[in-house]
Amino acid sequence: MFLWGRWRHDMVAAGALLACVLAGLVPSREAFLGFGHPAVITVACVLVLSKGLETSGAVDALVRRIIPSSAGLTLTVAVLAGIAAVLSGFMNNVGALALLMPVALQVAARREVPPGRVLMPLAFASILGGMTTMVGTPPNLIVSGFRAQYGMGSFTMFDFTPVGIAVAAAGVVFTALVGWRLVPVRRQAGLEGFDTEAYLTEARVQEGTKAVGLSLREVEAVLDKAGAQVVGMVRNDVRLTAPGQGQMVRAGDILVIEAEADSLAEALSSLELKLEESKRPEPQEQHDECVQKGESGAGEPECEKQEKKPPPQEIVLREFAVLPGSGLSGHSASDIMLRTRYGINLLALSRQGRRSVSRLRTVVFRDGDVLLMQGPPDALAEFAGNFGCVPLAERSLRIPSRRKAVFSGVIMALAVGGAAFGLLPAAVSFAAGVLASMALRTVSLRSVYEAIDWPVIVLLGALIPVAGAMEGTGAADLIARFMLDTVARGHALVGLALVLIVTMTLSDLMNNAATAAVMCPIAISTALQLGASPDPFLMAVAVGASCAFLTPIGHQNNTLILGPGGFRFGDYWRLGLPLEILVVAVAIPMLLLVWPL
Repeated sequence: MFLWGRWRHDMVAAGALLACVLAGLVPSREAFLGFGHPAVITVACVLVLSKGLETSGAVDALVRRIIPSSAGLTLTVAVLAGIAAVLSGFMNNVGALALLMPVALQVAARREVPPGRVLMPLAFASILGGMTTMVGTPPNLIVSGFRAQYGMGSFTMFDFTPVGIAVAAAGVVFTALVGWRLVPVRRQAGLEGFDTEAYLTEARVQEGTKAVGLSLREVEAVLDKAGAQVVGMVRNDVRLTAPGQGQMVRAGDILVIEAEADSLAEALSSLELKLEESKRPEPQEQHDECVQKGESGAGEPECEKQEKKPPPQEIVLREFAVLPGSGLSGHSASDIMLRTRYGINLLALSRQGRRSVSRLRTVVFRDGDVLLMQGPPDALAEFAGNFGCVPLAERSLRIPSRRKAVFSGVIMALAVGGAAFGLLPAAVSFAAGVLASMALRTVSLRSVYEAIDWPVIVLLGALIPVAGAMEGTGAADLIARFMLDTVARGHALVGLALVLIVTMTLSDLMNNAATAAVMCPIAISTALQLGASPDPFLMAVAVGASCAFLTPIGHQNNTLILGPGGFRFGDYWRLGLPLEILVVAVAIPMLLLVWPL
């Protein structure tokens, strides 16, 4: 059913769970315990924390620092995969992917390639890196524990390294040079979006930022990489419509920037610019505006009511089109007291074929203009209703914030650190990170639930009891023993290869820790029956349990990229199968070399 693709993967998983319950293989009281499993909680929390890194602008800064701007996709995938593999050797695999997944999405958007072609190599590399140390992944700890249980002593921290690093290095090189080309081209649902003309926006140069002291020519060179350009400058409240290229930029200058909506965030973060209007009006500012409005005879101000309003708790970005006959036509943001009356900001304006020379707050709106607004959802809805504007279909728009970027980065680092050093279970550590993100507003309360890919959560929560039934009923053990008894037939080398292949196969269908627990006793008994050392067989289990590349349910990292990559259930084997063949080809000689039979 998964491979057929007629039903969505969460429907198939739910059907499999209910079938197991009706058949008596899963007790009805335990049917939905999978939804409280730490793996499910971890996946959901990681998606939320990654969203915070992405929307705050932290990812933009990270991308510029670790990946050369001139790098092609091959080098980009190699750098990301290499970093993921190294990190996974010393920290939770899911945490390593969580750190780099937003970067991969940004890189894919910048290179205009399907996100899956970067995400799948990254996820697979993070899985491969876990096999290089004893603490890199739970199966290694389980294998070490079984060895000690059988009176042979436990493996040490770096006993896994010689074989693990050879397999991981081969896998990373393969995915970077060839593998990403095998990933099916998929687009996330809803990414088609809509087209608007480039936005005109005003960005202030703050003291101590990158833009200070640069010439306009140098600023243009940086912005050009983000697909943006400077079309004007405001200095001391004077608009310069055609500033010279040699003009030096000072703190306090306002740059008038033209950029596409999707590249606006990158343009701002590349020079640490701040949108001029992206702030809430202070009470004194409101009072002054109200006084001026009252003196002009344009209407009675409502200062008292405005000042008593609590600050909005959630700020969002929305795009609105000015309809023909709208009440906005012929007026400016200052005319309608946009910030004072509604508490919302005009961040940018898109006008087809025409470029205004006025300041953003004084530009006169025309029919067909597209406005990028910032404010509370209720206030934006009220504004749109009052002035006859129509909201455009929502798309991902980001305005970088240095404060939120720092907070989101620190939160992610602490969450990953808590899981990596064993201070807290991974699920608890990442859940605490989500709570901190909500408290510090690095992720808006509404975005917390929008960031979670719910079909993936249902898939994982439903299949965990099914995998438990495979283990508990002895089905997995029966399959493994049958293959070993009928194929190996006294040949130690064949038995070793078969242990590795069977472990990899089971790991694609079961939790990798459960797979290691099932296969370790089989590996030891097989080695003893064949008169060989148990160590290479146990190491084969460790390698195989960390090589689940054929399905999205074999490893949490595979599940994490299912939604962001737009993948189907059957997409993984196209890269996963060649990679597993490579793993077998590299691991068997290395096992024989490092751990002789």
